[in-house]
Amino acid sequence: MAHETAGDPVSGLKWTRRTTVKVAEELCKLGINVCPQTVARLLKAMGYSLRVNHKKLAGASNPNRDEQFRHITELRERCAADNVPLISVDTKKKELVGTFRNPGAKWDRSPELVNDHDFRSDAEALAVPYGIYDPRANAGTVFVGRTADTPAFAVDCIEKWWRTEGCKRYPDAEALQILADGGGSNSCTARAWKFNLQHRLCNRHGLRVTVAHYPPATSKWNPIEHRLFCEISKNWAGRPLDSFETMLKYVRTTRTSTGLRVRAHLVRKTYETGVKVTDAQMRELHITPNSDLPKWNYTIEPM
Repeated sequence: MAHETAGDPVSGLKWTRRTTVKVAEELCKLGINVCPQTVARLLKAMGYSLRVNHKKLAGASNPNRDEQFRHITELRERCAADNVPLISVDTKKKELVGTFRNPGAKWDRSPELVNDHDFRSDAEALAVPYGIYDPRANAGTVFVGRTADTPAFAVDCIEKWWRTEGCKRYPDAEALQILADGGGSNSCTARAWKFNLQHRLCNRHGLRVTVAHYPPATSKWNPIEHRLFCEISKNWAGRPLDSFETMLKYVRTTRTSTGLRVRAHLVRKTYETGVKVTDAQMRELHITPNSDLPKWNYTIEPM
C-alpha cells in the first residue's frame, strides 16, 4: 500500500488508487483471507477515505492578474460611493432543449425518463442563456437566445435590460459599469463587442460605459457565476429542460434566502456568426483605453 497511497498533510486524510477488491486479492496472496467489505472497514479505521477528482487547478496565472483584481475592487467601491450602476454579465452554459438528462436530483415518486444519448440532432434547439446580474439590487435577468452567442446578441441583451429595468432602477444615471469575462461573446479582444456597445448602447441611450474584464482563467470570480448562475442550476437540477417554457419557468422561479429575484426572456431574433468589424469602423469608436492594463479596461463615450 505504501506506493499506492496519497494524502493531505493538513487534514491527515489518506487515500489509495487501489480498489478494496484488489487489496483483498493481494492480502489473500499473503495468506490473509479477508473480504472487500472488511478491507473497506479497516481502511476507514486507518484514516483512508474515498476521494473524487476536484476541479481546483487553475490555468496559467497571468502576471497582471492581481493588479486587475485590485482595479476591479476599486471600481466596485467607486461605483457604490458615486451611485453608478454596475452589472456583471456572462453567458451561462448552453443547454440542449429536449428530453435530455440534467445533472442533479429531485424528490419524486419515480424517475423521469430521458434520452440515453445527448445528440445535438435530437434537440429542439440549443438554448443560449445570457445573464445580467445587478449586485446592488440582488436581481438577475436572463435572456435565452435560440441561435448563437455573438457580441451583437450580448449587447442587445444588455441594451434591453437597460431599457426595461436599468434606466428605471437608476433614472439619474449617466454611466454604466460592466464586469465581464475576458472571452466569449463579450471578449476583451472582440471588435464586434465594442462596436455594438458604442452604437447600440452608448449612442442610443447617451450612456458612458466602462468595461472591466476578468483575467483569463478567473471567470469564477465574476459575481454572476456564484450569485446567479449557480442558483439557477440548483433550481432546475434533475429536471429535463424539455422546452423553452420549462427553462424560462425555472429561471424565473429561482429564489434565495438573501432576496435574489430573477427575470427571464426568450430572444427570437436570429444572430449571424462571423460578422467582421473593419479597421475604419474601429477608428470611428469613441473609446478610451485605461492607462492601467488597457487591454482589459476601457471606457466608451456616446457620440
